Amino acid sequence: MMTPRHHCMVVYARYPLGETRVQREAEALVDAGYEVDVVCLRGDGEPARERYRGVEVHRLPMNLDKRSLARQFSNYLRFTARAGVFLAKRHRSRPYSSVQVHNLPDFLVFSAIVPKLRGVPVLLDLHDLMPEFFAGRFTGRGSPWLARAIALQERLACRFADHVITVSDHWRQTLIRRGVRPERCSVVMNVADERIFSPVPSPPHEGFELIYHGTLTRRYGLDLAIEAVGELREEIPGLRLTIIGRGDDLPALTELRERLALGDVVDLRTELVLAEDLPPLLARADVGIVPYRDDVFTDGLLPTKLMEYAVMGMPCIAARTTAIEEVFRDTMVEFFEPGDAEDLARCIRLLHDDPQRREALAAGSRTFTERSNWAELGPRYVAQVRELIDRSRAARR
Repeated sequence: MMTPRHHCMVVYARYPLGETRVQREAEALVDAGYEVDVVCLRGDGEPARERYRGVEVHRLPMNLDKRSLARQFSNYLRFTARAGVFLAKRHRSRPYSSVQVHNLPDFLVFSAIVPKLRGVPVLLDLHDLMPEFFAGRFTGRGSPWLARAIALQERLACRFADHVITVSDHWRQTLIRRGVRPERCSVVMNVADERIFSPVPSPPHEGFELIYHGTLTRRYGLDLAIEAVGELREEIPGLRLTIIGRGDDLPALTELRERLALGDVVDLRTELVLAEDLPPLLARADVGIVPYRDDVFTDGLLPTKLMEYAVMGMPCIAARTTAIEEVFRDTMVEFFEPGDAEDLARCIRLLHDDPQRREALAAGSRTFTERSNWAELGPRYVAQVRELIDRSRAARR
């Protein structure tokens, strides 16, 4: 009789209202016959334990304090310790076949120390590269000591893991340059799940609607989008921008909206939305936007939202960053210069005035989804986990 494959994922986020990548991978494993635990943060009103779409969710209570960088790292350390205790106890009662840890932080991977010492393979899933993440966020304010510490913890985390996966070849090559062996590092792109996202006819509506969904932080350029809409509100009748998300830039965005008197034009929606509830919201928009600024972090970021727009057949305006331009082309996305609100306004005007261009971009994006889709990438990811488990079991015989 084959031993059941019991996989554990650890993530410093809520589930399923957190990282869609975690949900997509966990459910792919469930569909392949795995038993899957997810260890995550517990939000207000959420049960400590719940079965969600076949995944056993274990939520750890945390009193989070985000008032400073030091307190954020304290949150990370406390969660790492609590997750480590949970994994040690859970592995003793129901042994894991494999453990997958999602960053941030990278050092969360050390929560798997007890299963690792007992021969369980550990997979480190780098959604973001932490040195770039903090360098971009604290440009000019971080200390050289902090930068070295963050680089060191990434290096140690990658060495501890049996295999590292990340979201783009751009970042895989960066990790290889930093010393991760090529055979120990692979890519699982953040493509959209076609079971959730698919072309949906846009309901009849007047005006011209733009949409963004995701984290609200300054590096993601939502203020640029608001400024661009402010510049065009008299020129484009019925122009609206819907922003769905939460983040530390919300107060600044709210203030900017009020200062520009755009309360009836810009809709800031902060409710938490499940991935499966997003398609009807996106379908109401004419164009999706990814208005990133260009810094050391966003230059290598390949946004999941961009691929969700593509799967839904939506034309999109995006910042011309290295990672986005490597995957998408001018035939798939209308590019603007990062950080330039006037150039973003130019793109909005262009797509409003040229419905044929919108149709061409939507058609072009389908070429991306035809070659990069979860129906193909999901089984590859599952095969990678299976290979890691089989190799570990063979080594212990």
